[in-house]
Amino acid sequence: MKIIGAGVGRTGTLSLKSALEVLGLGPCFHGRHVLDHPERLPLWEAASEGRPVDWTAVFRGYRSTVDWPGAAYWRELRAAFPDAKIILTVRDPAGWYESVNRTIYPMFGSGADPRAQHALRVVPGLDVFTAFHRRMIWDGFFDGRFADRDHAVAVYQEHNAAVMREVAADRLLVIQPGDGWQPLCDFLGLPVPVEPYPHLNDPDRFWGRVAARMAEALQEG
Repeated sequence: MKIIGAGVGRTGTLSLKSALEVLGLGPCFHGRHVLDHPERLPLWEAASEGRPVDWTAVFRGYRSTVDWPGAAYWRELRAAFPDAKIILTVRDPAGWYESVNRTIYPMFGSGADPRAQHALRVVPGLDVFTAFHRRMIWDGFFDGRFADRDHAVAVYQEHNAAVMREVAADRLLVIQPGDGWQPLCDFLGLPVPVEPYPHLNDPDRFWGRVAARMAEALQEG
């Protein structure tokens, strides 16, 4: 493991995943990949229950990780991979909350969006993944109070503050959407690519990916 992404979901993590892969630091594990490895779900469940976890087994085949669920265990990952660098993606709290409230919360948290309910019916394994996601993030990370905007924002801000407080400056990069290649490449000691920095973070693309996953499942079925 070369890179540990400590930024929570909807802070530009999917864009960072793509950027790291362009830079040769992939494959990069993203929250969406949990569903690709159902045999590893017991390891994630063990982590959510505070039991010891073989993090090498969790991330076998990957050179970097971003987004939840890995971001919730950044301290454990920092200890498990002492040579890895840590990248914290951040954005303004108001924009972050609005983005989460329009995407991953109605999909995996409240399940209130009809598209989430449809996906649960047609995508194999999504029910198990969603139950884990709710237990670890919405009931765990946010104490079952994400709908309380002030509480959720406070949790988000304290998470970011803890990473910045506890990680040595020479091991940590803090970036936000719009920063582009330069700070990332400077931090990693790599040349800036010719292609534009990826921008994959808008809500419409999120629901487009959900629709694509459902279509794929229906074709396979």
